[in-house]
Amino acid sequence: MHEMKSRNIAPTQRLRGEFTVPGDKSISHRAIMFASLAEGESRVFGLLRGEDCLSTLGAFRSLGIEVVEKSDNELIIHGRGLAGLQEPTDVIDCGNSGTTMRLMSGILAAQPFFSVLTGDQYLRKRPMGRVIDPLTSMGARFLGRNAHTQAPLAIDGGGLEPVEYHSPIASAQVKSAVLLAGMQVDGATTVYEPHLSRDHSERMLRYFGADLESFPGGARVNGRVQLTGREVEIPGDISSAAFFLVAGLIVPDAEILVKNVGVNPTRSGVIEILQQMGGSIELTNQRELSGESVADLLVKSSQLHGIEIGGELIPRAIDEFPVISVAAAFAEGVTTIRDARELRVKETDRIAAMCECLGALDVNIEPLEDGMRIVGGELLTGGEVNSYGDHRIAMSMAIAGLGAAAEIKISDTACTETSFPGFWELLTLVSGGQEI
Repeated sequence: MHEMKSRNIAPTQRLRGEFTVPGDKSISHRAIMFASLAEGESRVFGLLRGEDCLSTLGAFRSLGIEVVEKSDNELIIHGRGLAGLQEPTDVIDCGNSGTTMRLMSGILAAQPFFSVLTGDQYLRKRPMGRVIDPLTSMGARFLGRNAHTQAPLAIDGGGLEPVEYHSPIASAQVKSAVLLAGMQVDGATTVYEPHLSRDHSERMLRYFGADLESFPGGARVNGRVQLTGREVEIPGDISSAAFFLVAGLIVPDAEILVKNVGVNPTRSGVIEILQQMGGSIELTNQRELSGESVADLLVKSSQLHGIEIGGELIPRAIDEFPVISVAAAFAEGVTTIRDARELRVKETDRIAAMCECLGALDVNIEPLEDGMRIVGGELLTGGEVNSYGDHRIAMSMAIAGLGAAAEIKISDTACTETSFPGFWELLTLVSGGQEI
């Protein structure tokens, strides 16, 4: 459990700096998982050392995988192949990480042994039925709280059949869980989804040698194809970069370069949204690393304006909406966010939380069932807000504080360690400010 910390953020007039942000969280989780399931040694560079990814690392150690921490930047993972995992002797603690629990459900459902997944008080409240339903249709056997939809989840693994699954939601976690189960059974498993969700699993599984094809509307994997250990370089996390993109746009005298950021098209919705709002964000030095698109992002202060956001942009920017709503508070006119009901089942109900936090700073913001409506362009007052233990809410409110009229006090800020260790130090550095 995190200790309750609070921090005060003072307004700033100037931002400068060239820096990298920690490794991409989604790609870090998958690098650990797929390297563990591959045959032989993998070297992973730039892994995010946040608590969520460390939960995934701990899970695979408890399944018999040897991991050597070569340096802060390099991990060596000794993979044991699809059939090499061992039955754990204790429950597996996924901490606060929904990605760990949902993807592990897919991996463990196909393994011929018993396992139990649990997590912290927040994760145990989150819905797991969305992955349990398709896995159950493959023959998986789960027991869990609340009619088998919440952790702790007991898994009696093995004996699965391939499936064609039509997912009602665009969710990379659902898609990945089904593909990871399908990868371990004979035959082809196909997942269809209403919009393209992030495709890190497909890219990296192909990089490790899986027989997997993506097509408009979904992905298909042929099972029992052995993965082979690889070198993986993990780019900076666009979800972490997003906080500094918005900071660079709303602070009056700002110019920052965020280097080596993953700009996978299924994740770069936040860049397009901020550019549509009038934000000056330039992609330079574009290249490819371990199957992922990477670029340096040059950001300058900009006059933002309100826009309508919905449809296919939503799954491509789902984690960035807390900080997008901060950008909207500084933009002239009205911003409407729709089709984002998914935000209600994140670490917190992020629609309710952002409406409460920004409302406390006198922003004209109202919740919608599937999003929010924000009238921007008025000065944000100072005040006190609570992150509700949600790392993205805490960091978004810190960015709001940089452009507010007076100091903002944010309570419960230790949660930022789950995805962005060093966030507060970096914020201090680029704002040239006092220790935050």
